Amino acid sequence: MKRKLIAAIGVAGMMVSIAACGSDDGGSDSGKQSGPDSYKGQTLTVWAMDGSTPEQWQKDLTAEFEKKTGAKVKFEVQQWNGIQQKLTTALSEENPPDVFEIGNTQTAAYAKTGGLADLGDLKSEIGGDWAANLNKASVVDGKQYAAPWYFANRVVLYNKSVFADAGVTETPKTRDEFFAALDKIKAKGKAEPLYLPGQNWYFFDGLTIGKGAELVKKDGDKWVSNLADPKIGEAMDLYKKYQDYSKAPKDKDEATPQQADVFAKGKTGAFIGMGWEAGTAIAANPDIEKEIGYFTIPGETADKPEGVFLGGSNLAVAEGSSKQELAKEFLKMALSDKYEGQLAKLNGVIPNKESLNSNLTGNPVAEAAAPSSKVGGTTPLIPEWAAVENAPNPIKTFMTAVLNGKSNEEAAKQVEAEFNKRLAQKQ
Repeated sequence: MKRKLIAAIGVAGMMVSIAACGSDDGGSDSGKQSGPDSYKGQTLTVWAMDGSTPEQWQKDLTAEFEKKTGAKVKFEVQQWNGIQQKLTTALSEENPPDVFEIGNTQTAAYAKTGGLADLGDLKSEIGGDWAANLNKASVVDGKQYAAPWYFANRVVLYNKSVFADAGVTETPKTRDEFFAALDKIKAKGKAEPLYLPGQNWYFFDGLTIGKGAELVKKDGDKWVSNLADPKIGEAMDLYKKYQDYSKAPKDKDEATPQQADVFAKGKTGAFIGMGWEAGTAIAANPDIEKEIGYFTIPGETADKPEGVFLGGSNLAVAEGSSKQELAKEFLKMALSDKYEGQLAKLNGVIPNKESLNSNLTGNPVAEAAAPSSKVGGTTPLIPEWAAVENAPNPIKTFMTAVLNGKSNEEAAKQVEAEFNKRLAQKQ
């Protein structure tokens, strides 16, 4: 999953995915090579998604890579629209991409098709301190098919004046403190405490992660719905408690209407979203900029934030690339502390190891997002998952049913057949 970010106003957001494109020369690097000019005459093609590679980052990395290897590197910017089909086609051709960005939740599907090279040796060499939860999406059937690159997650965006007017002088550090703050805003009666539509499903996914719940389970050799699990019910009960503070529709998601546009009107205490959504609010009402603050979604205790969905990007090498060793040299450099840190600083994204989070200092959104990244997770990392999220997403239907009065068990039963049908679709 992916989003973009607006670093210009310190509003980091999120991004994700990239694809790869065929190399433009016929050179091959079969066999290990090292040292300056060892790949002279070759060109490595790198597909990166629009917004993923800041100009300075790309310029610095390209210069150092070309100096070290003697090879050229060609970045090709890709658009999100239609990227999955474009990448799938490219990976099946004779001259596939060399290095490419893919969404972390998409990695399993590409690995299953045989399109990704095994990067186990790269993990052994440079990945010893990659955060385990961030690297999880790069591992399929026990093999390292990609490398974690960058990530982003949701935070609480709040209106400083609304909070202050209600007597909330410190940002909440625990879930109970958050609810207490919302109660004060509600009692004041001047603003909607929290804008939370009934189908903000990625926030719900974060709550299930916080409960240690799984959305699917294995039934023999197939995956099926696990929405009837009591832990899923606990997460949904928590979501309902939050949603009770909101007047938002129970049958819409955060894009209908855009929750940032609602917040921009200045009559909302807070909403839960990506950092880049602050930019959307400011575009709708420039005066709101001075009112926007951010804090980590609180968990049960101050030392453990709420679970969050970690959307992000991995970097992979095409199995059919004739330049796999050169591609790995590129990844060693791109994923080094120097360039991971620079990317985090310039784009405000979460780097692949916790020790590099110091690069986020001074970016209020990134500082709010970083603590949750330690306890975040993803949607199920199985190829079958993609069909589940296609509209109408049965999990959204489940959520609305509960909010409208059905029990968790009844709502789970209502969508079970559709959920399982999607999980059974051939990939």
